[in-house]
Formats: sequence, structure tokens, C-alpha cells
Amino acid sequence: MKPQFDIEALRAMIVGVDLGSFARAAVELGRSQSAVSMQLKRLEEQAGQTLFVRRGRGLVPTEAGDTLLAYARRIVATHDEATLALGGAVAPPTIRLGLPQDFFEDIMPSALAAFTQRRLGVHVEVRAGRNYALDDEVKAGQLDLALAFAAADRRGRGELLATMPMLWLARSEDAAQQHDRAKALPLVLFDHPCLFRQAALRALDDAGIRWRLSLTTPSLPGVWAALRFGLGVTVRTAYRVPQGIAVVEKGLPVLPALELRLLRQDHLPDAARELAEVLRATVDSRGVGAELTTPALKRDAARNR
Repeated sequence: MKPQFDIEALRAMIVGVDLGSFARAAVELGRSQSAVSMQLKRLEEQAGQTLFVRRGRGLVPTEAGDTLLAYARRIVATHDEATLALGGAVAPPTIRLGLPQDFFEDIMPSALAAFTQRRLGVHVEVRAGRNYALDDEVKAGQLDLALAFAAADRRGRGELLATMPMLWLARSEDAAQQHDRAKALPLVLFDHPCLFRQAALRALDDAGIRWRLSLTTPSLPGVWAALRFGLGVTVRTAYRVPQGIAVVEKGLPVLPALELRLLRQDHLPDAARELAEVLRATVDSRGVGAELTTPALKRDAARNR
């Protein structure tokens, strides 16, 4: 007989993989852990193949499990859409979106406002994160979509949306002064790992410029606050640089550009694909990645867009 997969068992499979734990999936779905285990066992019986293997304290999909998972996402999404169309009540679909803190006050609310006008009743779970974490979470199925920075000197994953020059930034009065090479350059940076941090330290070392860490933080507002108080120099793009912060134009090495990329799961429901389109359009309309080729443009970049 051909297998007839249980829709709620497929849902449990999706939630368990996305959360990285079937114990957490049981809590999320309001079921006992044993009930979820029975559903997974039943799926394996129906598929006639091993879908999960134990790794450490958890379960990870086999090749057959990954294949079924891709179909399960589409089956459950189509099932829920049909239920809604016929007037039934289902839990609102959730799209999990990650993006850097640089876009949390601008790209994110603009995109979600546009998306909400097109798709009512969709829950978007937004996480502001670090690039390495966003990439890993998309690969692990914990995020559906993510905007993430990537080095421009290698072929990155996902869809290229913009190329963004990296710049040295400091408090306006400090940016106008050329760095005294007899002193170590004070740096305000994200803690490790960070593409901006890596680029800054590599460029300074290559140029033979001494440096010291003045402040490290995982918070972008923390970086801006430290610069306003004159604690040092940082490296970011020109996008949404706060007032009072300017580009350091003399005395420091040229930095490479970064790419802004849209990362996504291979198999997305229609709502998530539509959000990806909205994100792409929002990034384009905001002029993300506009080249800074003259001192005047660089000065303009130090003001809020």
C-alpha cells in the first residue's frame, strides 16, 4: 500500500526540526513528548525508511528525512491554506525572518508594513542577529529568510541584493583629524566573530598601523553611543549612520566592500516567498548600497537618510 502520511505528524516533524528539539516541539504543539515520538515512529513506518538518527542528545534527519521534510513543508502549508479558504480555523502561519541590526529600524518595519497589506493573518517572527548566526540558522532550518552581510571577495550563498562599501567612522570632530600613527588607534567594534571587525583588523595590520580595542559589544546602538562619546573609530557601511558620526577620510587604509544577500530555505510556502519579494523591493527602494565616490557624498552619508 502507498503511504498515507498523517498531517499532524508531518507538522510535528517540521516544528521539531525547526526548533532543533522534539522536546521543544512537544511544548510548542501542546502535546506530550511521547506523543510526538509516536508520531515520528508512525511516519517512519509509513515511509518504510529511517527518517531520523540520533546525534548527541538530539535527532537529525537522514537523507530520506530531508526529502520528506521538504514535501512536508509544502503539504502542511497547502493543507492550512485550504482549511482557511473553507472557513476553518488554523494557527496563523509563521515566517521566521532574521536580519542584521543595521536594518532593524528601517528595512524591517517598512517591509513588514508592505507585506501586511498583501498578506493578512501571517505571523512574522523577527530576529536581529549576527551574520554568522543568521547563515547557520537558515542552513539549519531555524529561519525561513534572512538578510545577511557576506564578504565580496568570494561567491556567497543566496541572492545578491546590494554591494555596500565599508567605511571608517568616528565622532564628527574626531573624523576630521588625521590619526597620529605614533599612537595606537582606538577601536569600537562588535565582538568576535564579525566581518566588519575582521576587515578592520586585517586592513590595519596590512598597513602597519598600531591599534587597540577600546570597546567591544554585540550591540549596534552600543557602538554608536561609544563613538558619540569619542571612545574610538569603528567600521560599518554608510547606511543609516546617525547624526554626529562622520566618515574618516584621511590616514586610514581603504576597506573592501561587503555584499548584502538574501538567504532562504529551498522550499518556502507562498507567504514566505512573497515576503522575500517585498524585502528585495524594499532594499532596492531604500537605495541600500549606493556608491560613495566623493567627499560630499561621504559627508551626506553621515546624516540619517
